[in-house]
Amino acid sequence: MEDTATLRIANENYTFPIIEGSEGEKAIDTQKLRAQSGYITFDEGYGNTGSCKSAITFIDGEKGILRYRGYPIEQLAENSNFIESSNLIIYGDLPNRESMKTFSNRVLKNASIDVGMNQIFQGFPQSSHPMAMLSAMLNSLGCYYPDLATNDRARDLENFDEAAATLISKVRTLAAMSYRKKSGLPFVYPKQKMGYCQNFLHMMFSEPYNDYVPHDDVVKALDLIFLLHADHEQNCSTSTVRMVASGGANLFASVSAGVCALWGPLHGGANMAVVNMLQRIHDDGDDGSEYIEAARRGEARLMGFGHRVYKNYDPRARILGEVCEKVLSALGHNDPLLDIARRLEEKALNDDYFVQRKLYPNVDFYSGIILKAIGIPLDMFTVIFAIGRMPGWIANWKEIAEGDSRIHRPRQIYTGKNTRDYVMLKNRGPEWPQA
Repeated sequence: MEDTATLRIANENYTFPIIEGSEGEKAIDTQKLRAQSGYITFDEGYGNTGSCKSAITFIDGEKGILRYRGYPIEQLAENSNFIESSNLIIYGDLPNRESMKTFSNRVLKNASIDVGMNQIFQGFPQSSHPMAMLSAMLNSLGCYYPDLATNDRARDLENFDEAAATLISKVRTLAAMSYRKKSGLPFVYPKQKMGYCQNFLHMMFSEPYNDYVPHDDVVKALDLIFLLHADHEQNCSTSTVRMVASGGANLFASVSAGVCALWGPLHGGANMAVVNMLQRIHDDGDDGSEYIEAARRGEARLMGFGHRVYKNYDPRARILGEVCEKVLSALGHNDPLLDIARRLEEKALNDDYFVQRKLYPNVDFYSGIILKAIGIPLDMFTVIFAIGRMPGWIANWKEIAEGDSRIHRPRQIYTGKNTRDYVMLKNRGPEWPQA
C-alpha cells in the first residue's frame, strides 16, 4: 500500500502521498491541498518546504555530508579541480578525457570579452560595488550573445553548452574588471596559456610590464574555494535562479539575478563578516580572549562559526582549514588579524561550550582568512563566491529549462486592511489617515 499522510481540518480528512528521495529523505506532497481544501501551508523562509526535485547536490546537515552528483566533497577536493567539478555539476557525470578537453577548451577560448563592454564599465562611477557591476555585466553579456539568450527555452537549450562555458569563463574576467574599475586601474587581458585561477589572479593583480605570478599554493587554495562553493542545494541565490528561470528567462538573466541574491549580507557576505569581526577585536586591543568570553555570555556573536544547514562540522571547513595553514605559511604573512583567527579557532574547537553547541568554524571562516591573506579586498569576497557558485546556478537553470515545472508562484497569507471605500482628496483632513 502506498505511503500517505492524512491532514485533518475541521471534520474533513485529506490524504496526500509521501514522496521519497534517493537518499531516503521523505516529503508530504501537498500540491493538491488548496484545490481540495481551500487551505495552504505557511512556512516562512521555506525551512520545511521542498521547492523542487533536484539531482544535483545532496546535503545531510546532521551528518556533515555534502555530495555533488553523488560524489563526496572530500574526494572531489582531493582529486578534482574546479573546472572538472563544474563539468560534473552541470552535466551529471565525471567527464571522460575527450569531454573534459572539449569543455576546458570552451572555457579557455571564452575568457575575453567584447571591447564594447569596456565602455559599459566606464559608465560606472568608481564608487560602484563590484557585485553591482558584476550583476549588470552578466546581464549585459546576453546582449553580446543574442543566440545564447533568446528566452526561447528550446533555442537556449540547443546552445546551452556554449552558454555555460561562456559564463564560467567570462564571470572571472568580468569580476577582475570590476575590481580594476573600482581600484582605478587599467584592465588586464587574459592569457591563453594560463589556468583558470592563475588567469583570474593575473587579471586582478598584474601591472603593465610586471605580471603577477601567484604561488602555487595560492592558486590551489583559490581553486579549492571555488570548488567548495560550486553548489549547495536550494540556498537563497540558487532558489532565485530557479525562480527566474521558471518564468522562461535565459541563462544570463537568471544568473545575474543569482548574483543580486548572493550580494545580501545574510547570504554571500558571511566571510566578509568574519574579517570585520577580526578587525573589531584587533581595534579593541583584544587578542580574541575577551571576545570569546563575551560570546559565551551571549554578548557577542562568533562570525564564521556554526551553520544553518550543518548541525555537525561543515565538511567544507574541514577541508579548507587544512589548506589555510599551508597558504599562510607559503605567503609568510605576519598579520595580527590572522593570529586572532587562529586563537579563535583553537579556542572554539577545544571549548566544551562551543563544541556542545556545535559552533565549529565553517567554510566562511577559513575562506575569509585565505582571501585576506591572498590580498583580495573585502568588497570582492562575495564576487569570489559568485564565481564559484556559477556552475551550480547553471545546472539548476538547466534542470528548470529541461523540466516541465510550472512558473514558480508562492502563495501568501494576507494581513492587510479589509475592504475600504475611496475618500476624495479634498475630504482627507489633517488627521488623515483615520484610525
